[in-house]
Amino acid sequence: MKIETVSILGCGWLGFPLAERLLDSGYVVKGSTTSKEKLPIFWKRGIKPYELRLTPTPEGDDLADFLDTDALIINIPPKAGQQGDVFHPQQIRAVADALRQTGAKIPYILYVSSTSIYPDLNRVVVEDDVMTPDQSLSPAFVEAEQTVLGLGHSTVLRFGGLLGYNRIPGRYVAGKQGLTTGSVPVNYIHRDDGIQIITAFLNNPQLGQIFNVVAPEHPTREAVYRQNCADFGYETPTFAEPSEPAPYKIVSPEKLIKTIGYPFQYADPLAFYYTP
Repeated sequence: MKIETVSILGCGWLGFPLAERLLDSGYVVKGSTTSKEKLPIFWKRGIKPYELRLTPTPEGDDLADFLDTDALIINIPPKAGQQGDVFHPQQIRAVADALRQTGAKIPYILYVSSTSIYPDLNRVVVEDDVMTPDQSLSPAFVEAEQTVLGLGHSTVLRFGGLLGYNRIPGRYVAGKQGLTTGSVPVNYIHRDDGIQIITAFLNNPQLGQIFNVVAPEHPTREAVYRQNCADFGYETPTFAEPSEPAPYKIVSPEKLIKTIGYPFQYADPLAFYYTP
């Protein structure tokens, strides 16, 4: 499978630097945004821009042209809100319908999902722990995954909490009092590693597979928050013992590591690179 052109549906905090990385690696890149103001930025960087919205039906620029590609990366975070939990699966079904209607024969599709689909089972969790909506804490995500996998030439990547650069977890809890989830282990992934992993799958597609994309180390939230506050001068929050042990999960990246042999740049969330 030779991939030369990549379309990224959702060029935001992850998608735009991913597009830049792919451009620098020699790919032709098409990128979608919901913001007209970003279109000149895309052009300037060399990304062919498309203003597209999924409401949940597609609206905006020429979707058929956007889908004329060797690989499609679907990277649209679900925003339930007022639309409800059914909205995101409807968006993904709309993409699948558009592929059928346009007759687009995309050789490879990558769907960026989330480790939030795993319930807190108080143990290590692996991909096979959630394969159907009834097993999931977020059934809508699993429905979306199943739609993508049903297309037959796709991979699902379940991303942990995306951090790095200006996303600093300690910033969001600075000065808070009596946090009761300090002992919970984190399931984070640095953006640089996330981009490298997506690129690795473009180079070595794994059709019909699901992979967890998280750093292999899982320090506690308290350790991460204290580290961030010490590094960047935020007010350290205080921690309290909960009346009962806080539920948790440790998401395993072992399948990812064994399959593509990825060497993490940031294996430990205590050593993530930030730019406050």
